[in-house]
Amino acid sequence: ERNPVARNKCVEHWGYTCSVCGFDFKEIYGALGEGFIHVHHLVPISTIGEEYNLDPIKDLRPVCPNCHAMLHRQNPPISLEDLRKIIK
Repeated sequence: ERNPVARNKCVEHWGYTCSVCGFDFKEIYGALGEGFIHVHHLVPISTIGEEYNLDPIKDLRPVCPNCHAMLHRQNPPISLEDLRKIIK
């Protein structure tokens, strides 16, 4: 499911700001950071069967690499909401 079309639809809808911490690469790094963000699957790829129809807006969220790594420190991954609570 690492589909570049789905990724593009996700960031077109949600933008390039981290959905957890609000980090914006363009704001900090200027042109170098423009358009950079990871995309996180809310439903882990390992649990999605071949018949699953991915909805890029419902199933994906943009996250910075740091938050993305922290989301995956647990199995199953921690929720975006729970990680937000941890960093506040």
